[in-house]
Parts: sequence; structure tokens; C-alpha cells
Amino acid sequence: MRTEPDRTEARRPWGLAAFLLVALAAFVALGLWQVQRMHWKHALIARVETRVHAAPVAVPDDARLNRASMVDGISEFAYLRVKIAGTYEGRATALVRAATELGTGYWTMTPIRTAEGRQVWINRGFVPAGTTREQAAATAPQGRVEVTGLLRASEPGGSVLQSNQPGADRWYSRDVKALAMVRGIGAVAPAFVDAQVEQAAPVRGLRPVPGLTQIHFPDSHLTYALTWFAMAAMSAMALIFVWRRGRWTA
Repeated sequence: MRTEPDRTEARRPWGLAAFLLVALAAFVALGLWQVQRMHWKHALIARVETRVHAAPVAVPDDARLNRASMVDGISEFAYLRVKIAGTYEGRATALVRAATELGTGYWTMTPIRTAEGRQVWINRGFVPAGTTREQAAATAPQGRVEVTGLLRASEPGGSVLQSNQPGADRWYSRDVKALAMVRGIGAVAPAFVDAQVEQAAPVRGLRPVPGLTQIHFPDSHLTYALTWFAMAAMSAMALIFVWRRGRWTA
């Protein structure tokens, strides 16, 4: 004959309790992981902010750009503030679809050739929808140009929704190698510069709007962490409840 403690022990839902205990541990682990991710993301944002506001430096040579390591998921040169001087090759200008705070339109991509013969694509800025390639090319200043801006990695292939169509000269991403091939200008640096300031002889009429680089790193880790910790708390309360109010009978 079982005693009262034996019957109480038998009524306890061991299986459900074990499940809730595992869930509790998993939710706590996920919450702690999100806290770690939050600290990592904040450090990444701080590093990028430091690069963006630093004094401009020369564009790293192609060999260094090709060997660039990935640090926290982005290139070590991403958003590096740089300065480059040379002359624009206006005839090679290309338009790349863009959506900005000014509306939809195009990025004006024009290569610059330095005195040493190096070619680097420059995103000179935004022009509105309806602008033709010829109109954009005409905005390129003549003579020596000095550009200060942010170094960006090439964007091969196209956007998430649409692939580039080189044959039709339709571009949805700033793929510097493909742009150079279509324009027939030879070798170019494996990166481009988002212009912030362009110092050159003034050009009348339409001018691309520079300085619209969007630097955004999703930072919802605290929200996710609080969600996981709330789930852990709910699991803990459920565990206590079912342990005290066991529903199994002997």
C-alpha cells in the first residue's frame, strides 16, 4: 500500500517539468547570446562611426583592397574616409537605380583617373528619376577634381530583388567590375567611393547630390534579449505551477 508521499510523488508531471526546465535553460541562453550580440553590434557601430568622421586618407592600393579581411562581418576598409584626386572620365558615366530620402532615382557613377593612371569609380551622388545617362555624364566637371568620401565595397550581381542587366545598361547595384567591362575602360579598383565633397570647377545645371550614404546596422538585440528573458520567466513560473499543482494521478 502506497503512502501519501508516494501518491504525491506519482502525481508530479515529471515529463512536463523536464520540458519546462529545458525550455527555461534554452531561453536564458538565447537571452544571454543576444546580450553578447548587442555589445558586439555597439562596438561595430562605434568603429564605423570613428572611420566616418576621421581625417581622410588615400584610397588603399588594389592589392590591399583585394586582401581586405572581414572584421565583424564587414570589410576592414568599409566606410573608410578617403580622398582622391584626378580627372573624371565623364563618357563612362553610368546610372544605378537608387532609393533615397530625396526619392527614387539614380546614383551617378563616374570613374576618376589619377595622375598615376589608377581608375576608381566614384558615386558622385543622386540624380532624380528621368535623368538620362547623357545628362548625368554632362555633370562631370572638366579638369582636376578632388573627392572626399567613404570607401565602399563593390556590389556584384544586382540588388536583392533584381539582377543587373549589363547588356541593356540597367544597373541595380554598384558592381564596379561589370561597369568597367561594359564601358571598356580597363582595370579599376575593386571598390568605389561615395562622394561627400567634390572640389572642382563648377558645372551649370543639373548636379548630383552627394553625401547620402546610408549607414545603418539593425540593432534590435536588446528587444530580442528581453523577449527571451520574458519567455524564460514564463517558463519558470509554469514550472513552479505544474510542480505544485501536479495533474497526474497515481
